Amino acid sequence: MRTTIAVEGVPEMIIEKAMNLGLAKSKNEVLRMSLFSLNKEYNLIKDLEMELVAKRLEEEEKSAKKNKTKFLTKEEALKKYR
Repeated sequence: MRTTIAVEGVPEMIIEKAMNLGLAKSKNEVLRMSLFSLNKEYNLIKDLEMELVAKRLEEEEKSAKKNKTKFLTKEEALKKYR
């Protein structure tokens, strides 16, 4: 996702301070670090790995519907290895 934001005042000062202290090399890096801190503080995404897997599966399902393809069943996928 690409997003353009305007940052002024205290948030701008925090970003600059983080960069000056060497905590981050860029404004984008500061913002990414902030998002991870937000997640850690409020536990927004409890299991990152499962969320990533779910998102990937959702994308695959959308792609399959769009291209009119179907997924293999578990048995079909394992058949080759039995």
